[in-house]
Amino acid sequence: QVRLAESGGGLGQAGGSLTLSCVASGRTFSSYAMGWFRQAPGKNREFVGVISTSGGRVDYADSVKGRFTISRDNTKNTVYLQMNSLKPEDTGVYYCAAERTLLTRDQNRYDYWGQGTQVTVSS
Repeated sequence: QVRLAESGGGLGQAGGSLTLSCVASGRTFSSYAMGWFRQAPGKNREFVGVISTSGGRVDYADSVKGRFTISRDNTKNTVYLQMNSLKPEDTGVYYCAAERTLLTRDQNRYDYWGQGTQVTVSS
């Protein structure tokens, strides 16, 4: 059982930065790859990025590559999403999710999800 809680969302300005955090419960955090997904108003949830269990490998959606950075601190059971050069198109509810062993973009492969945190980017 893994419980996830996102924080750090809010109002950002185009061109600015925000950093999201996701804290996981339990002793097995380091056994899970951690993904970030987002859902814009009226749209389906989409993949943002994922980081491997040790943090050695990352994968990003083309829409955020070069602007967003995922990192993790296994001593704090926390994964981060650093968002730079924000665009209004980045607006949405951001979710963190956990899955075992694989590094995947497929949201159906993830086992646990947080409640989401709202990010709004104004122009």
